[in-house]
Amino acid sequence: MKTHLLWRVFAIILSSGICACNGSQKERFNQPVEENIQLDSTILAVSIVADSLVVPWELVWGPDNWIWVSEERGHITKINPRTGDKKIVFRLPIGNRPEGAQAMLVHPDQENFPYLYVHYKKIKEDSVRYNILERYTIEGDTLINPKVLLEFKAGRSHSGSRLAFYQNNSILWATGDQAKYDAPQDLASPDGKVLRLDLNGNIPRGNPFPNSYVYAYGFRNMQGMVVTPKGRIYTSEHGDATEDEINLIQIGRNYGFPIIEGKADNEIEIAFKNKHATVEPLISWTPTIAPAGMDYYDSDNIPEWKNSLLLTMLKGQGLRVLKLNDKGDTIVKEEMYLEKVFGRIRDICVSPEGDIYICTTNHDWNPMTSPSKRDDRILRISKVKKAVKNPLQANDLSQNVGATAGEVLYQQFCFSCHKGKGVGLKNIYPSLKNSQVILDKKGFLNLLLNGSKKGEYTMPNFRFLTDQQILEIVTYVRSSINNINDEITIQEIAKSR
Repeated sequence: MKTHLLWRVFAIILSSGICACNGSQKERFNQPVEENIQLDSTILAVSIVADSLVVPWELVWGPDNWIWVSEERGHITKINPRTGDKKIVFRLPIGNRPEGAQAMLVHPDQENFPYLYVHYKKIKEDSVRYNILERYTIEGDTLINPKVLLEFKAGRSHSGSRLAFYQNNSILWATGDQAKYDAPQDLASPDGKVLRLDLNGNIPRGNPFPNSYVYAYGFRNMQGMVVTPKGRIYTSEHGDATEDEINLIQIGRNYGFPIIEGKADNEIEIAFKNKHATVEPLISWTPTIAPAGMDYYDSDNIPEWKNSLLLTMLKGQGLRVLKLNDKGDTIVKEEMYLEKVFGRIRDICVSPEGDIYICTTNHDWNPMTSPSKRDDRILRISKVKKAVKNPLQANDLSQNVGATAGEVLYQQFCFSCHKGKGVGLKNIYPSLKNSQVILDKKGFLNLLLNGSKKGEYTMPNFRFLTDQQILEIVTYVRSSINNINDEITIQEIAKSR
């Protein structure tokens, strides 16, 4: 589970006012509030704890009451949540993106298990990129005695990932499909799986498949995972062009990707579900929101959010609160906060006192906006008695007011890759401006309807859109981005199918 759930004993230290920190003792609880949030009867304040990080990926509330952070460029950093003081504990032996540090765990019982677990990607001597799960021993403010627990070949993208403790004696690792569409259904592959291993990297007893780390399979690209105090496992998963998901994980079960995305709702998906007894998500989103880190809120501090999954979003640029029923098998309410206020939000953790900490990753490889000089940041969401700013309310998820239908569809399905005005991302996603594909009507329609799997960065097909929606996107890209007035008709789109 998220490790803070095991460390409530340390709340006594915080409540007594004792702060285990070095350097400056200035308090940042009283620094200016960036935003206020109004719930039913609770007022929250969002304030900055620390800034100028380098693409933080994982936040863990540590047994020393510091926030432990993995930064994508390889830093393992500790941050004092009361003062914002930072200590770089370790620098992993990695290169530049797409290498990098990702998921991380700190063992709660440091007296008996003084360990930190971290997943990172690295190119090794054979010039091949690997996913590496490594255990370090924590000694003071540094890490020693590295031990590789598990490693396998990695791609340039879709590596996931998240780690979580399970039943106190094993680790769950949510992996991505590495952009290999056959891998999630292949039990011999570690990609697109929830893996389970013991604290030393061995296959534990009780795994569902003989001599296998695989605990559940059939996933695309999971970037969030949490285990609740009752042992329920939830993951967040990036879909392709559609169907981002939240899943409740069951041992040994198949979650359907790539045959099924979201709920089975066509003949092929229904047939596959019936044959393989696949599990459907608790919820899915189209247009996609790029769900990322997730935690379970079990505190009375914010009563409106108790028994909820707190989900951060990259493309969605905000915080979703997903209220669960008592059994934890149904999402009964969904609200969104902080939409496009702080940009891309990568991960979340909760302190023993019930304060919430989130991190932004606006300097990563796929920025949605021009990053602030203060990015990337860690922000605290905490209860206050009185708002000092006009409080934000839960967003109603309404569409852009005043935008054309084509512009709305472009924002929903194209912007995260091709950006505003179709400028793209250099050496990754092509510019749509003066593109030969866009100039060629048949070529453009073929690409939209059939996608492309050339190279390591693929484009999904948008065949699920109606002919009218395809027309709106095509018209917007050709006329607004490229000033092309040669119209495409509904008949041409229908014929291209």
